[in-house]
Amino acid sequence: MKSITEQAAWYQSVFDALEKSLNGEAQSGFHVLRKKALNRFKEMGFPTTRNEEWKFTNITPLATTPFTPVPAGTVARIAPSAVKHYLIPEAHSLVFVDGHFSRDLSTIGEMPDGVIVCSLAEASRRHAALLERELARHAPGEENSFVALNTAFSLDGAFVSIPDGVRLTEPVHMLFLSTGKPQALIPPRNLFLVGAEGQVSLVETYAALNDGVYFTNVVSELLAGEGALIEHDKLQNESRSSYHISWTHIVQQARSTVTSNLVAMGGSIARSNITTVFEGEKGLCTLNGLTLAAGTQLIDNHTTIDHASPHCESHELYKAVLDGKAHGVFNGKIFVRKDAQKTDAKQTNQTLLLSDDAVIDTKPQLEIFADDVKCTHGATVGQLDADQIFYLRSRGLNLLQAKDMLTFAFAADVVHRIHVESLRERLVSLIHDKLHEGRISS
Repeated sequence: MKSITEQAAWYQSVFDALEKSLNGEAQSGFHVLRKKALNRFKEMGFPTTRNEEWKFTNITPLATTPFTPVPAGTVARIAPSAVKHYLIPEAHSLVFVDGHFSRDLSTIGEMPDGVIVCSLAEASRRHAALLERELARHAPGEENSFVALNTAFSLDGAFVSIPDGVRLTEPVHMLFLSTGKPQALIPPRNLFLVGAEGQVSLVETYAALNDGVYFTNVVSELLAGEGALIEHDKLQNESRSSYHISWTHIVQQARSTVTSNLVAMGGSIARSNITTVFEGEKGLCTLNGLTLAAGTQLIDNHTTIDHASPHCESHELYKAVLDGKAHGVFNGKIFVRKDAQKTDAKQTNQTLLLSDDAVIDTKPQLEIFADDVKCTHGATVGQLDADQIFYLRSRGLNLLQAKDMLTFAFAADVVHRIHVESLRERLVSLIHDKLHEGRISS
């Protein structure tokens, strides 16, 4: 399966089989969106390196593999003990296995009045009007083949709705587990609605119980009402043989504050796309990212911050630690529109290369159409400082210990910005494991 025609034929056949299994749902409003999205995907096909946005990310292995969604009735049963390690203590947890919600593995505690935390499939039955109004309205499905593919095949995902003025003190943890089923297409669709002055911490974790060649294609839409306060944390730690493509689209109303923290360390080819749009004045957006890649991994991060309103502020820090023959990509765009006066935007990308064979392609971008702004951006690429290594060795550390200490300090700068303590502690352990893995693979 190589050409657009062959891709279209394959996914049309997979869609036809899916449609037959939907029964009454095939008449729903969302299924009309599915069919429209499939037609759009068939027109576009998968992007190639001739596309400027994919210039450094060759997804030929993904595009030439025929993936198929996992039917709900064939999902493997998993013991709660196998999942416990991945969960965040004292959080409301939604667990999905191969893209399907597992009520047995999930724990959703008592909620304040009006708060909804459930699977998207359940929300489509109980809150159909709300979903019809907001779902698939914000992510760019018309211009993006992966968003279109997700819309065509998504059956489930997470739904969180926080009413005006409500603060949910416990995090909501969404755990997406793959069983490693060969050539499985896992297309979660997430929708997060936070009302005016609402507050919530959202955590997405993507992990695998077994190694395998599968494809996670996820889309998340997050709407922040006026004065809302949101932290959105994502850990991507998929199978090293898998593919992971994600799109997170954030819309911020006036005076809202959104912090997005991403840690990406899994997958053979992985790409995370985050877009934030300021639709109201005096908003604050912070994007933090950390990539840890070793072996032959390719991990790509694309970010876009759209200053469409005046008096808004954005801060962006993306770091990467690359070992072996790993390939990292960073493309960060900041748009400042004509009427977005008094914009304050800062963007920083820093990469640490632990190997002579590791590669980074970095492209920070500013497009400014207003004249009263403060905008800065920059990128640095380097290796561990020899003087710092010498200093640590003079204090009794061996060479490996000195390198590990400096590398961990570089990476931990991003992790320490995460406010969910139990997630932060888990990430510290995972970073140590990843650095050890890099030493072995090198």
